[in-house]
Amino acid sequence: MNKLNTSNTMTINDFPFPIHTGAIKPDWIRTAQQKGFNIVARVVDRLHLALQCKRCGHVNKVRLFTLMSAQPLCVNCVEIVWRADAQAAGLEFIKRDPSNRHYGIYRMSCGHEICRQFALVKRTAVGKTGLRCERCHAAAEVAEAQVLGWDIIGPDPEGDPNYRLYRHVECGHEQRFARANVQSQRISCGACGTNWPAAPSFLYAMGFTLENGRELVKAGFSRNPWSRLHHQLKADREMPCAILRTVPVPTGQEAIRLEKRLHSELKQTHPDCIVDTACYRGQIRVVSEIYDGSLTPTILARLGDIEAELGRRAS
Repeated sequence: MNKLNTSNTMTINDFPFPIHTGAIKPDWIRTAQQKGFNIVARVVDRLHLALQCKRCGHVNKVRLFTLMSAQPLCVNCVEIVWRADAQAAGLEFIKRDPSNRHYGIYRMSCGHEICRQFALVKRTAVGKTGLRCERCHAAAEVAEAQVLGWDIIGPDPEGDPNYRLYRHVECGHEQRFARANVQSQRISCGACGTNWPAAPSFLYAMGFTLENGRELVKAGFSRNPWSRLHHQLKADREMPCAILRTVPVPTGQEAIRLEKRLHSELKQTHPDCIVDTACYRGQIRVVSEIYDGSLTPTILARLGDIEAELGRRAS
């Protein structure tokens, strides 16, 4: 007759369970050993066993039906895998999410805690995807907007996850922008801003070093040369490049006039320095107005002349 021994208990995962005094059948023992466990005792009632994992020695409470019909899991071995995945993904595993068995609680390198699926962390560990901290990400979005004179209000009222709603600090106008445009600093206020022909602009000279070591130089105009370089021209993120000089111009219309005049002069006086598009395809996103690096001093000198010319006009 199976009896419950209430005087003896076994602690499993920090919880005490009463030991059941019923017999342990030989086929249970064989099945457990074949599946990587040793039976320590019967616990709670006639339907549960305490199984010790052969790999790590941890004792698990397992239903007898599970042992006989499926492959029991050792909770300690599973947690070891979770911790290893977390470490490979740059995280620290804290605990399993008590509200969802498919999720875990992790600490990121920034110190904030996140809740993520175990499968997602495993994919991150092998480099198939990435993870981000919502709190740090939100702070970064606020900082990006504030640099440009905007406050972020909240999500896009039209429901596009790539857009946010912003308020212009200077005039209070509210406007939705794609976050990519805020990051690349390509935004303008719809209330008090001006379009590029009337807005202040810059002439620029930029230097590039291709994979084969060849030096190139580009002259052009843009309202934001930094954004033009890093978010439009630069296709290869590892390519060395730099803004060599900028010249402020009162309007975009004047900037494009001066740029066209400069290129006309360079093409007439230095046609041999014009570089074929095939030389930089895949590294610089442009199809013309790229010159050999030997022309850099000439371009910088001409920009100096233009800056002096603009200065004389202003005075």
